Amino acid sequence: MACRISEFVIDCADPDRLAAFWSEVLGYVELGRDEDGSIEIGPPDGGPRPILVLSPTSAPRPEKLRLHIDVNATDRDQDAELDRLLALGAGRADIGQTGDESWYVLIDPEGNEFCLLRTRLQPL
Repeated sequence: MACRISEFVIDCADPDRLAAFWSEVLGYVELGRDEDGSIEIGPPDGGPRPILVLSPTSAPRPEKLRLHIDVNATDRDQDAELDRLLALGAGRADIGQTGDESWYVLIDPEGNEFCLLRTRLQPL
C-alpha cells in the first residue's frame, strides 16, 4: 500500500488572511480551527484532498521555500485566471524567468511563491 498526501501545512503570520486567500483561489471552505490558531481549509463536501492547514508562527519567513504549490485554472484560460488571482491579492514574483515560460510565478499575501500553469484542468 502507498501513502497519499492528505494535507499541506503552511506556517504563516496571519492564518485568517491566508485561509481567506487560498479558499478563494481553490474554491475551498473552512473545515475547522485548532486551539493553536491553525485553520484547516479544504474542498466543500469532503471532496478530493489535500487540505491546507494554515498554522500561525512568529518565526521569520525563510528566504526561499523548498516546496511550492502549482495551480491550474478549471473554468477559464490562464490569462483570465491570472487576472482573478491578482485581484484576490496575489502578486507577481521575479525569480529570473526569461518571459518565455508557459507559467506565471506568483506570491500569496505573505510572499509564498506559487505557480499558475497554462493547462486548464477539468473541475472535480
